[in-house]
Amino acid sequence: MHSMLNIALIYGSTRELRLCDTVARWAIAEIAVRRDIALDIIDPRDEETGSDVLGTRIEAADGYILVTPEYNHGYPAALKALLDSADDAWSAKPVAFISYGGISGGLRAVEQLRLVCAELDMVTVREQLSFANVWEQFGANGALYEPERARRALSTMLDRLVWWGSVLRDARANLPRAQAA
Repeated sequence: MHSMLNIALIYGSTRELRLCDTVARWAIAEIAVRRDIALDIIDPRDEETGSDVLGTRIEAADGYILVTPEYNHGYPAALKALLDSADDAWSAKPVAFISYGGISGGLRAVEQLRLVCAELDMVTVREQLSFANVWEQFGANGALYEPERARRALSTMLDRLVWWGSVLRDARANLPRAQAA
């Protein structure tokens, strides 16, 4: 068993009436039962993008979960600003995606994010969790009407994130990036 990983779960939306709160709260509650992940919740609404505190939290993470909506076939500008604010802190760390939206469930936003994350030298986890027609899946109390499929997808995604996070944490410790060819 690997030691506990520090994973930053990052909200992708800063809109006033966002569904990100509902989706993220559900995921946070599900992740809380795991013994291999310590979560740090980063909400760009609460942070100064580019601040030293935010940079320190991003640097301290062994991996990331981006919770993103799809707005107009893309991901939100606030998420792009956050990604651009930390440059090297993301390097050689894994990232997984939880997306939501209309009929595509945010998949188009994630495809764009995969390109950006690759440029930031992150390792994207293939498995992801997406919520199509998200407003029909959660009750007023934030509970999923039918959670089993989402739980299975989240569990598989987290298992892969933990594996990559452990491997890459060891690699960063044993072979600094400056020494890599």
